[in-house]
Amino acid sequence: MYWIALVIFLGYLVLFILARKEMAPVNTASVLKPFYKMALYLYKKLGNRLPRLFSSPQVERDLASLHPGEARECLKTEYYGKKAAICLAVLFVGTLFGTAARFSAMDKVILGEDGTVLRGSYRDGAQKIDIETEYGQRQMDFRMEVQPRLLSEEEAGKLFDELTEKLPEYILGSNDSLQNVTSDLSLQEKYGDFPISVHWESSKPGLLGDSGQIFSLEEEEVVVKLSFRLTYGEQERDGELSVTLRPPAFTQEEQMYMELEEALRKSQDGSLSQEEWRLPAEWRGEGIRWRQVVEDNSLILWAVALVTAAAVFLFLDRDLHEQLEKRKKILRREYPQIVHKLALFVGAGMTIRGAFQKIAGDYEEKRKEGGKRMPAYEEMLYTCRELRSGISESLAYEHLGKRTELQEYIRLTALLSQNLKRGNSTLLERLREEADKSAQERLQESRKMGEEAGTKLLVPMMLMLGVVMVIIMIPAFSNM
Repeated sequence: MYWIALVIFLGYLVLFILARKEMAPVNTASVLKPFYKMALYLYKKLGNRLPRLFSSPQVERDLASLHPGEARECLKTEYYGKKAAICLAVLFVGTLFGTAARFSAMDKVILGEDGTVLRGSYRDGAQKIDIETEYGQRQMDFRMEVQPRLLSEEEAGKLFDELTEKLPEYILGSNDSLQNVTSDLSLQEKYGDFPISVHWESSKPGLLGDSGQIFSLEEEEVVVKLSFRLTYGEQERDGELSVTLRPPAFTQEEQMYMELEEALRKSQDGSLSQEEWRLPAEWRGEGIRWRQVVEDNSLILWAVALVTAAAVFLFLDRDLHEQLEKRKKILRREYPQIVHKLALFVGAGMTIRGAFQKIAGDYEEKRKEGGKRMPAYEEMLYTCRELRSGISESLAYEHLGKRTELQEYIRLTALLSQNLKRGNSTLLERLREEADKSAQERLQESRKMGEEAGTKLLVPMMLMLGVVMVIIMIPAFSNM
């Protein structure tokens, strides 16, 4: 599957070259800049051809509400560019990890197409491989241990003695004793931490295999001499154990599996001094095809990267809408303070326009000094800029209400516009009533938020109660 990664990386390279003249925003992270350039290039080329992919009326409305006064097309380009850049970055990283996983999986493959297994050096030790074979109409799976090349001589007399004493215990498997063997013996090449190879030979291989398998027996009880040879480098020691077998029953499929596994082990034993181990090419007159089974998660990683990129592209719109809803909540919290200030300044003799400019001007000075950004005051600043640009007062107030999309501000701007068009001597009184009403609404909202917080805390409190009860009850029960 390397061609998939190659095509993807070539696509990124071509995009990178084509998008080299695009300009990423200054505040873009350095890691995302190349992807941002590619995303801008794709947006400009595909924006008109795929309008559903890069256009959403809801997104455009949310962007306009979150960034009043800014050019909509610029906001749209920046938003979709950032969105596509994140998706491209996720897909690139996923492909990178998928390729690495593929390399890692293929690096473990030591079985060649011609049926030869490449041995590692003595430093690598034994390597376990999974292989599968197609024999006639059957398919079988095996897990084999590929031994390294034999090493040079080393002294190991004491280890021979110690291992010889423990061998009867090591080879028992699930049997009670060597005089009552009813299941396979554990005839391995290595035992415990001993750096000694053990080679087994049965006096009756048709009954007890050299790897410990017990085959079907005709007699009720059979004594088998089990010879072993301990090897460490060029040093060897021979020994013999007496085993009494009780025949287990095997199905034909199990018998075939064990015989073929035994053939594999004998084939390996006969090639330990060679660089390569050639697996049997035929068995019982039929050809055998071998294939190594390795764990390869590269396609899964690529699929995860693709799904993640698609999810990011889809869910970023929801996050944008959540930002807008959060902004509306802040606007509602700031509304009572703004109405109170308007009533205060109008009561002091200021005009509506003067009060707006005073409130917005004070906020702007605080912002220059490092104050916190407040959406409602930002809207008032924008309204003041509209007034300075020549837009009529009534129309500027109406624009304020439409931008916020909140009934509170629409009600306030309608009151101000009505005062300008028809004149209203009771404006100050109406503003004070609105200030009192908004304060009551703010109080009710605070109570509602407190009740919601109490409900959310109910589960942690129940968990804490359970912990306290456990702490109290355990000592009480332990003293009973």
